[in-house]
Amino acid sequence: MIGPTSAVRVMVATKAVDFRKGAEGLAALVREIMQADPFDGAIYVFRAKRADRAKLVFWDGTGVCLFAKRLEDGRFQWPKI
Repeated sequence: MIGPTSAVRVMVATKAVDFRKGAEGLAALVREIMQADPFDGAIYVFRAKRADRAKLVFWDGTGVCLFAKRLEDGRFQWPKI
């Protein structure tokens, strides 16, 4: 099973990002913009300009995982920018 460990930090990027970016591009944003290590075990959450889409990136110990979610109806509730 692929999943995070029991004690996980979740870091949320409140500004929208280019959703054409993949796992490597988002990991680079973690390093450059968030000033964090994308391989530290935390889950990094990114939003699209539309609030109905989210991507999560984290290191599982063997590689970078990318999860994407698009809501059919409704929007995610995001912190203020």
